Amino acid sequence: MLSILKNKLSWLFVTSLKGISQVILIENAVSGFIILAAITIASFSLGVVTLFSSIIGTLIGKLGGADGGSVNQGLYGYNSVLTGMALSLFLSGDDRWFIALVGSAIAALLTASMVHFMRQTGIPILTFPFIVLTWFLLLTTYRLVTFKISPDLTPQSLSSWTLNIKGETHWLDGAFNGIGQIFFLDNTFSGFLLLIAVFWAGWRLGLYAIIGNLAALLTSYVLGGEHSLIFMGLYGYNAILTILAVSIVFKGDSKHVLITGIIAACLTVPITASVVTWLLPYGLPALTMPFVLCTWIFLGARKVLPSI
Repeated sequence: MLSILKNKLSWLFVTSLKGISQVILIENAVSGFIILAAITIASFSLGVVTLFSSIIGTLIGKLGGADGGSVNQGLYGYNSVLTGMALSLFLSGDDRWFIALVGSAIAALLTASMVHFMRQTGIPILTFPFIVLTWFLLLTTYRLVTFKISPDLTPQSLSSWTLNIKGETHWLDGAFNGIGQIFFLDNTFSGFLLLIAVFWAGWRLGLYAIIGNLAALLTSYVLGGEHSLIFMGLYGYNAILTILAVSIVFKGDSKHVLITGIIAACLTVPITASVVTWLLPYGLPALTMPFVLCTWIFLGARKVLPSI
């Protein structure tokens, strides 16, 4: 009996770590552990929320009777992880931790629902459940007293918006902050650990992540983006996820995966700028919507143009 319980707990922990690694499209428990360490170093409380959110999502997938393969791959954990992290960061008040964990549970349900609706298209749901759920919950703060939005998320009028492209250039920080921002981290050392986690899963994954981030850095700089946002990694993280999705994870029969991936990574920059501007009057973060939109564009195009 004890050995059975031990095996079940071991499975839950390993699968939950895979759920954390699936945020960056990787199925690797060791990578998940390194990522969890990187998050915990930056913020212990955020690390706890990350782990518990993945456990909750995994348990809902398992107890709900989802396909065993998808559960074991951690595919019911990653949207829960991102939702739990985002709500704990973008809400205020002592009850935000409870709300974050409840949100992670709802994210698993929404993931299952979207898997059903998207199955016929052959297009992955990616992080769309996390994005929609987080936006909706953050918007409830304007109507429901229980939910309190962080003062850092302040709606701004586009009529009074001014673009400030001045500032110092910190290319090294930008190189690590890009991958860190996938997990809402602005910590160079944590970004370095996250890069190690990607390389651990495969050298090609790590190389493409670097290329994608570099493509976004250069594109945003050439197009005249705000230096503070560029080198904080706020243009890089969507590019990293996009190149990994388009060039490696969902490459299909494409013959030009690297070129296509670089183009996709560059395209995330104007899409990010557009989404951020669209959300400015609501005070909402762009999250990974540019990654989802850009990846859907290329994966959808491949249904008709399989060689790209």
